[in-house]
Amino acid sequence: MTGVLVDSNIILDIFLDDPKWADWSESTLERYAEHSTLYINPVVYTEISIGFERIEDLETAVLNGGFEMLQLSKEALFLAGKVFLKYRKNKGAKLSPLPDFYIGAQAAILGIDLITRDTARYRTYFPTIKLIAP
Repeated sequence: MTGVLVDSNIILDIFLDDPKWADWSESTLERYAEHSTLYINPVVYTEISIGFERIEDLETAVLNGGFEMLQLSKEALFLAGKVFLKYRKNKGAKLSPLPDFYIGAQAAILGIDLITRDTARYRTYFPTIKLIAP
């Protein structure tokens, strides 16, 4: 499979016009969109939905952003659970979001790169993923 998985923080940078990160996130997506498919998954979709009042507006933004939806496979779900368990055994904070593990597991199972600004957890628990980060 070719393409890159895009973490919600990158999309929210653009949608919310983050003063620090919007330019980097937008130029990175534009660069990768030239030669790769930009993927999101249901977790990313859920996380970015908080910025919209209506699903129709979110759907338009996803379409206009050129994102394609990937479903989470059973293999990715299983890996996310195992890695999250390892994280918890390593005394990870209870507040750490499980969604990051779904995103990382999907990228790892599919062997695709991940565009994100949240690199520490992905590097620790998904060392095989190529991260595209500032």
